[in-house]
Amino acid sequence: MESKFIKIRCPKCKNEQITFGKSASTVKCLVCGKTLVEPSGGKSRVKARILEVLE
Repeated sequence: MESKFIKIRCPKCKNEQITFGKSASTVKCLVCGKTLVEPSGGKSRVKARILEVLE
């Protein structure tokens, strides 16, 4: 199974950004610094709303 990029929205400041679906490191919001994605072995644990899965 291939991983894809996902577009997510920060629940705190509503900033939208793109990240990898199987991120190996913690992803924070570029505006407010809230943790949006945490690594968890295979797939990442996403703590933000997923808006779109990019091909």
